[in-house]
Amino acid sequence: MKALLPFLLVLFSSFHPAISNTIPCFNAIFIFGASYEDTGNIAILAPTAPADHPLLNLPYGETYFHHPTGRASDGRLIIDIIATKLGFQFIPPSLSQGQDFTKGANFAVSGATTLNLAFFQQNNITNDQLIQNISLSVQLGWFENMKPSICNTTCVKYFKKSLFIFGKFGDNDYLYMLYSGKTVDFVNSTVPLVVDTIRSALERLLKQGVTQLVVPGIRPNGCMPLILAYFASTNRSDYDSLGCLKVYNNIAIYHNALLRDAVKQLRVEFPQAKISYSEFYEPIIDFVTNPYRYGFISGTALRACCGSGGPYNYNLIASCGQPGATACPYPSSFINWDGLHLTETSYDIIANGWLNVTQMRCLLHCLRHHQAHLLYQIMRPQQKR
Repeated sequence: MKALLPFLLVLFSSFHPAISNTIPCFNAIFIFGASYEDTGNIAILAPTAPADHPLLNLPYGETYFHHPTGRASDGRLIIDIIATKLGFQFIPPSLSQGQDFTKGANFAVSGATTLNLAFFQQNNITNDQLIQNISLSVQLGWFENMKPSICNTTCVKYFKKSLFIFGKFGDNDYLYMLYSGKTVDFVNSTVPLVVDTIRSALERLLKQGVTQLVVPGIRPNGCMPLILAYFASTNRSDYDSLGCLKVYNNIAIYHNALLRDAVKQLRVEFPQAKISYSEFYEPIIDFVTNPYRYGFISGTALRACCGSGGPYNYNLIASCGQPGATACPYPSSFINWDGLHLTETSYDIIANGWLNVTQMRCLLHCLRHHQAHLLYQIMRPQQKR
């Protein structure tokens, strides 16, 4: 059956025009995460955040929206691209007013952590963005408070046909620790706690009837311009052959390995659910290794498009969206947008990789529940006249 899926997808497209552009198998899409997923919640929370939040200034949003929307990119994010290709409009931020959330909601907030604010306070970890609790558990609380208004007593049935996408939780936790001067050993000691918190959150959703989950690992932070500039080393052995800082990539490798194991365990415990582990680490490494393959300019793989100079075009006191920073003329030729986040082009490539898995799963769902009669007509032996 798996070998036949690419053939069937093309074949069904010729019979069903709707499948050629979208695969309408999901009722709704629900999203949790941080800046890689936030489509506007940070803009709504801005009055209680720093007044000059860079995400709310141009050139953020310049490529697609032509104005800042709170998205951490020059244009759309992965979840925007996935939503539209699955037949949805952009999923509205959950904190927005007057929205119909029956087709989904986005609970992600830029700066969000996996662990609750209390953990950082207890460990004397401070950061400008650690001023309110917008952690994973808080976002799940927002979702559960919204449930009565979107599905009420039919939630289990509703969630069986809804797609849930997690953000790459963990990155902010580790970065806040590092910015506060915590050692790499300390950060590594917290990885099991972070992954277990993600696992518990996934289990919390699965017990509510969720059956379609996308769970990504985290990015190679050692290849991010901000990290390369902030933690620059005079010891050449600290860098790998790509010019990335090995110790920070190793944190991501450790996290991703534990997260894969957690996903495997959940698949055993909840066999009715389809839980996909999706990659951030490998695609970004491939972008840096083979920039020409994706249309990126060689020599800029570790540089930000939007910044203010230096070997990585990143300056902490004049980062993208702040005075003194400017954007490159062609963001599509860059992997990295602002030092930590990616350009729309990079997001689009990663989204299409995720969609290959999601669309095939969705096609199988259609085959089993909606198109069984068509499959039978295609696959049955031809009767003799």
